[in-house]
Amino acid sequence: MNLNGIKKAAGILAVGVVLSGCQGTLSEKTPIHPNLNMDQQPRKEAQEVNNFFADGRSMRQPVEGTVARGLRKADAAYYEGVDENGEWIEEMPVELTRALLYRGKERFEIFCTPCHGITGKGDGMIMNGYGYVPAPTYHQDRLREAPDGEIYSAIYNGVRNMPSYAHQIPVEDRWAIVGYIRALQASHNVSEDEIKEYDVDLSSIQAEYNAAQEKAAELAAAKEAKSAGTPASAERGKELAATYACETCHSTDGTAVIGPTWQNLFGHEVKVTTEDGETMTVTADEDYIKESILNPGAKIVDGFAPSMPNAYSALSESDLQSILEYIKTLSEH
Repeated sequence: MNLNGIKKAAGILAVGVVLSGCQGTLSEKTPIHPNLNMDQQPRKEAQEVNNFFADGRSMRQPVEGTVARGLRKADAAYYEGVDENGEWIEEMPVELTRALLYRGKERFEIFCTPCHGITGKGDGMIMNGYGYVPAPTYHQDRLREAPDGEIYSAIYNGVRNMPSYAHQIPVEDRWAIVGYIRALQASHNVSEDEIKEYDVDLSSIQAEYNAAQEKAAELAAAKEAKSAGTPASAERGKELAATYACETCHSTDGTAVIGPTWQNLFGHEVKVTTEDGETMTVTADEDYIKESILNPGAKIVDGFAPSMPNAYSALSESDLQSILEYIKTLSEH
């Protein structure tokens, strides 16, 4: 190696030694920043105080009435299920396709079956002993004849003790669920002749249905037998009323809520409208109260909507009588 090579190697070694010696040391000198590259600007960061404005905030609210591009929801029928007068629309504003129905089935089974059951009968798993007001069956005349917008509104806004699912189910999926509910309703009202028009094994379906009915009958009989040995009492009726969350709709202190109060109900006259539209005055005796529980649409108390679900037919005679005895204690005689 010649002299120049030795000098070059020694220089490289010296630089390495110097740099390794500086490793980990801190300098109090201001770093040299020859190219600012807009790293430092006279602006405010998010959440930073800005005394220029009265509220002291750097982040400003949009001008009142501002709508983000693409988010203007002017189509009330599609987004809210109502027409220009605020009335529920009769039919869905979207095309009912096979893909939409299958999407609705998927969403329904995720969000709706816990309360409404797999077939929409209102027999979901959380309806048994969890203190929820039973969900109504979709297969009653009132909901079969209800406009599509009303079903959509229940998903969008919630209804009674059912919460809104607006944040969980987007608009298109809400309409998909409405379409699937209509399909469920239609499937429960199709005639045997109509079924035979398709390639369907009717005997197999009938056998499955009969087996399910037998199982349901066995469960009902077991429930009745279990409660048969328990005498009816007002105390037990009060517990059952709490279990089924009856006070969500019926107060016990005279307050008018969703349904008529139970205070001073038994033995007093009530003005009602029958299913046929006939107005009459009846006495709230045992027969009337039992009928109102088992068939809530038979006689609607004036001033209240027919909103009680038809979902208490599975109550045993002992349970029914216990609730009645509790209601009696809330009346002055």
